[in-house]
Order: sequence, then structure tokens, then C-alpha cells
Amino acid sequence: MGTEQAPPAHPRRTPERADAGTPQRALDRIEVFLTALTGRPISLYAAAVLRIGYGFLYLVFLLREFPHRDEIWGPGSPWTPELAKQLFDQTGWGSILTLSDSRAYFEVCYAVALVTSALFLLGWRTRAVSVLFAVVVVSFHARAIFMTDGGDNLILLMAVYLVFTACGRRWSLDARRTRLQACVGRAESNPAGPGPGEFMHQLRYSRGALTTILHNCGMFVIAAQVCFLYGAAGLYKVQGGTWGNGTALHYVLNLDLFRPWPELSLMADGHPVLIAVACYLTVLLQVAFPFVLFGRLKYPVLTMLLGMHLGIAVFMGLPLFSGAMITADAVFLPDRFYHSLGQLWRRAAQRTVVGEAGAPTSGEPALVPAQPGPAG
Repeated sequence: MGTEQAPPAHPRRTPERADAGTPQRALDRIEVFLTALTGRPISLYAAAVLRIGYGFLYLVFLLREFPHRDEIWGPGSPWTPELAKQLFDQTGWGSILTLSDSRAYFEVCYAVALVTSALFLLGWRTRAVSVLFAVVVVSFHARAIFMTDGGDNLILLMAVYLVFTACGRRWSLDARRTRLQACVGRAESNPAGPGPGEFMHQLRYSRGALTTILHNCGMFVIAAQVCFLYGAAGLYKVQGGTWGNGTALHYVLNLDLFRPWPELSLMADGHPVLIAVACYLTVLLQVAFPFVLFGRLKYPVLTMLLGMHLGIAVFMGLPLFSGAMITADAVFLPDRFYHSLGQLWRRAAQRTVVGEAGAPTSGEPALVPAQPGPAG
């Protein structure tokens, strides 16, 4: 019919070429994904912030409840170890606190929990301490599960997830020890022969690749958990009539259980328009959060969420929950942000040291520290 000699009307009318290129593009994307998964650990600073944040929160939590520890988790609790074990048989939970009814054993466990939280915060032997920290959080959570809230649940999940991450690579005692060992190792030669040296090199490479994969998968699961948390909370609020008409926060501010500062709650409740705007903005932020993570809107949304959680901590008296959510949001900030914070901190520290050493303070600040004069 003459169509064989006629040139194609449109260049993109080449289905064979497009079909041939689709598998190749898919393979290229898979290769890029695997390279990103195994190439290098991502978000090391964010993992360090999560470690520091949750270690600090749980340490403060245990210290705050220290006077009431026996009534909550100890032998004097109304929820006895026998009742807890009966619940464990149904739910599959477990706790090291129910292994003995001795008060001395409980006090030792509480002291171990305090020390573990502090060591996890500081990043000392993080790989082993993170496992112990997860056991501590799970044990205390399961022992008094009916006294927990959303903040406790989130800390529990994050404690388990952080076991699989390299959260001790930055801002930790482990990182400091690694730097010191690297400085010492540069001046030493490897006396091992080629055989054992090659084997150890392959072993270290395999260990590093496995650590990288576990870390990257753990950080991805943490980010997905936060997205699901915000998305589910927002969609649940959409179904409520009080959130739809903008009166939900009005009822919250008038609950005695969530009024640590009654005068402040009454003052905020006196502005119904602002209360309605806060209700709608809360729902919008939570529903839209998973969809703005890959654009520039992520940063203003994170800033508004920070303000929302601070408001929850002040108006509703839930600092542990707010702290857990603020720490979880830190996973979405890139490493360059934390690196810039570290540089600003070091510059501020250097300026402080220079100022205390007697640098000139009048006029413009000194940019170069004063050099010592020649001897003699």
C-alpha cells in the first residue's frame, strides 16, 4: 500500500525501539537502587540525632519517674508480675522485670536501664548498647503497658529500628575512638602476609557492606514509619466531625487531664478563629506530609510541625510525646544540614576560646588568633 517506503510521520512512532529500551531502563534503575543501598551509609548524622534524642528522652523519663518506679514497674505495682505474665501469654510480649519478684533485682534492673540510656546517648559501644537499650525499652514498656501513650509506642519502635542502623558513626564516643585509632594506624605498617591480609580485607569489606545495607534499610523503615504515622493520624482526623468544623482543639483545651496551665488554655480558647485555623492546618500538615518529602515544601512543613509539637508539649502537658515526634522528624533533614550545624558550633566555640584568651574585643572581631611573639 505504499506505507513501506513512506517515512514515519512522527519520530516517536518506533514501538520496537521503545520496547527494547524499557527493560534496559528498568535494569538501570535497579542498578542505581542497589548502588545506593550498598554503596555508602546514608543519613549518618540523622541516625546520630535519633540516638541522642531517644537516649536522652528515655533517660529523662526514667529519672522523672524514679520516685514512682515501684508503683509503676516494681513489686509494689497494682499490675502484679503474675498479671503481666498472663497478658504476655496472650500477646507474646516479654519483660526482664518479671523474671523475679525481688526488690533488689528490680533496683538492679532500674540502675542498668539508667546506665544503658546514658551510654546509648553518648554512643559508647553503640552496636552492643543499642541492643541492650532496645531490650530495656521493650521490658519497661511491656511491664506497664496500660500506662503507655503514643510517645512511648514511638520510642519503642525507634529503639528496635536503631539496632539495625550505624547510629554511632557520628557525634559519639565510638566516632572519637575511631578517629584516634585511625591517627595511630597511619604510622603503622601491616606486618601480615599477602594471604591473611587479603582474607581480612575481604572480611572487612563484607562486614562493611552488610552494615551499610542494614543501616540504609533501617533508616528507610524509620522514615516510612513516620510517614505512616502522620498519614494515618491525618486521615483519622478527617473522619471526625469536630476536626471538620474546627472545634476539636476547643474540647481538648477544656479537658482537665490535658490542662497543665489552665490560664494559658483559657487564653488560647478565647480565640475561636485561631483555634479553627489550627485544627485545619494540623489536618492538612499531617495528610500532606508524606507527599512533600521530595520537594522544597518539606522544610516549611517540618518547621510548622515543630511548632505544632511544641504547642502540644506546652498546652497539653505531653513533653515526652512531643520530644519523640520532634526527634523522629529529624530523620528527614539531610546530612549537610547537620554538618553545617557542626561547623557553626565549632566556630562559636573557637570564638569563645579566642575571646577568653584575651583577643581584642573592641571594633571588629578578630578573625585570626593572636600569634605568639618570637622567643627571647
